[in-house]
Amino acid sequence: MTPFFVAVSGKGGTGKTTVSALLVQSLVEAGVRPVLAVDADPNANLHEALGVMVRESLGEMREEAFQKSIPPGMSRTDYIRYRFRRALVESEGFDLLAMGRPEGSGCYCFANDLLKTCMRLLEKDYRVVIIDSEAGMEHISRGTIGYPDLLLIVTDPGARGMRTAARILQIARSMGMSSTPMRLVVNRARQTGAATIPGLPEVIATIPEDPRVEAADLEARPLVSLPPDAPARREIARLAGIILEMARNRPADHLP
Repeated sequence: MTPFFVAVSGKGGTGKTTVSALLVQSLVEAGVRPVLAVDADPNANLHEALGVMVRESLGEMREEAFQKSIPPGMSRTDYIRYRFRRALVESEGFDLLAMGRPEGSGCYCFANDLLKTCMRLLEKDYRVVIIDSEAGMEHISRGTIGYPDLLLIVTDPGARGMRTAARILQIARSMGMSSTPMRLVVNRARQTGAATIPGLPEVIATIPEDPRVEAADLEARPLVSLPPDAPARREIARLAGIILEMARNRPADHLP
């Protein structure tokens, strides 16, 4: 069975990485093992939120090595799988793969191709894949991660953030994702409520503003160190339960 893919999107600064990290933690604590966390943002910091270190990112892999440095007796596919395994950060209940930035001034074409190949080679090893996407829809538009089983659009409660979420929704639909479930995650919600913008998807989670999240960030502590009673952790744990129910009810003939 293929894993359940969750892409976490949204504009920069809305808390995509916070949601992604706490979602990985909640799934692992719910007994979903292993989970693959993919940091598809070149400004990689998901590893810091998860409290692990990245040794090598896909962006640091040079194209020449995959053309000229393949050891004798090893196919290109085998070599790619070997390099991916070396780049994987293995932790308790989850693995992490970081996109990173490409070396030099080159574009992301090779790194994007590696990520696409990696998803195809490794996906069957995991029950759930959480993708902390780059701001915007680049990886989906290029087919890097394929069409996810669920697209989470993270936004703050302000009108500007909500309008950006509505644009992301429109972009996703224009890419042929009309049949993909899309849900809104309102982060840093305040008692005054959130702005109302027509055309937004259903709100699947509302994460209260929590000073402990900001404090952990300022003190460079992993977000997964938040206490179990932290409002953000409680709400993300509830979200994880909803996602698991969606995964259980996914059609048997689903194709990634």
